[in-house]
Amino acid sequence: MNWNQTFHPARLEERLENNVVRCHLSPRNCRIRDGQHGFCGVRANRGGRLVSLNYGKSVHATEETIETEAVNHFGPGERILSMGNIGCMMNCSYCHNWKTSQARYVSDKDVYYYSPEDVVDMAIRHGIRVISWTYNDPVVWHEFILDTAKLAQEQGLINLYKSAFYITEEAIGELLPVIDIFSISLKSMDPEYYRKITKGRLEPVLDGIKQVYKAGKHVELSTLMITDISDNEKSARDVAEWILEELDPNIPTHFVRFHPDYKMRDTVRTPIPRLMRAREVGLEMGLEHVYLGNVYDTKWSNTYCNGCSAELVTRYGLNARITGLDPRGHCSGCGRDAHFKLLPKHESAITTIDEPLDGLEVKSLEWHGDIRSAHAQLLNKSSETVSIYHRRRHSDCEVEPWKVINLLPSESYRFILAKGSATEIGPEVAMPAVVTSNLHEVFDRAHFPTISIEEEGIQMNDISPLPIFSTRTLPVVS
Repeated sequence: MNWNQTFHPARLEERLENNVVRCHLSPRNCRIRDGQHGFCGVRANRGGRLVSLNYGKSVHATEETIETEAVNHFGPGERILSMGNIGCMMNCSYCHNWKTSQARYVSDKDVYYYSPEDVVDMAIRHGIRVISWTYNDPVVWHEFILDTAKLAQEQGLINLYKSAFYITEEAIGELLPVIDIFSISLKSMDPEYYRKITKGRLEPVLDGIKQVYKAGKHVELSTLMITDISDNEKSARDVAEWILEELDPNIPTHFVRFHPDYKMRDTVRTPIPRLMRAREVGLEMGLEHVYLGNVYDTKWSNTYCNGCSAELVTRYGLNARITGLDPRGHCSGCGRDAHFKLLPKHESAITTIDEPLDGLEVKSLEWHGDIRSAHAQLLNKSSETVSIYHRRRHSDCEVEPWKVINLLPSESYRFILAKGSATEIGPEVAMPAVVTSNLHEVFDRAHFPTISIEEEGIQMNDISPLPIFSTRTLPVVS
């Protein structure tokens, strides 16, 4: 199936003369002639009506953790179902998800088809309480998100929106009733940066952040610190100053490590000392909660009490464990408010066993360089429900129990395996012969890999993940 041959009625349409339509989803307000599409590549004019070309069309739904989305103060360690789509209202030169964000490079093999009911049923069946709208950017999936988020809300689920937030006030107004958490990428406070590097404008992003904050939603902000461009004290100072003036010092703020990608590969990863200095600047100026993102083996991903300095939440990569919070989200030692929203204890659908059945195929992966996470994708090709198993391996010979995931007949399921301690050497997955599988190495929490190690082998390049962007070798889909 060619993914862009079917369409769905779109919202925020203005009908003009001569079968022209204007789309009021993003601040671009694209004016689209019949048969053409807007900047995003997935909103189009068909017969004088605005349509969505990506309704229900997604990269593979993936179980991850809430820390994947630069959310540290809402349900630490909570499992989420990440949903990403096709297209984007921006075109950042460093995009970590360019293979799906830029519609012209989307391959049919990477597109999966879901209904709102499919998404909600999957989350409930696997014991997941948070659906995250993420990866390329959820703005251009507006209609599908509204339909699915409303259904999820009716079933008691939580909706998380991870976005660069290049979106209109009107569209935000439609999201507010159904979205609980907004994790927003504030890329810079420099309007010229936005114009040159993201192909967007800064002011609508700032206005949108203020709109959701004033609506009382849970908001966290992250800033990608690009090597030799924005990884400096001024960038950190400008972001902190705006948060303090326009929002609240309690807004969790993340300074995030960059990896070279897309059209910006002639550089290196952000030096960690520059990230540490950005964090110091934010704290010195008065921000309460400042974190480093996409880094391991540092305590600056943890949360400490601003009253007594006790550790409240410990984090390693994308794994989190509450160590010093009471049920109100306050320090359990001195009682100071740490500005957390905690979820009630939950009987997870994940169970464990000491050893799986004999006769299973076992796949393993060793962490190396900056590869500290992987996506495992498994397809049950049988007509019966089957179980697959996964666990961590440690250099000190510690043995963990196997976690169990049940797959329905013909179900395809994808989940993250993230390094959880300094002693962990890698994960292993066990499955019956009726299950086919592949593993995808992940660079950081922002990257959705579309090439598996079965296709290309283990990545030895710790700078840019596969696939590598090249206009000479990539097919262009019209």
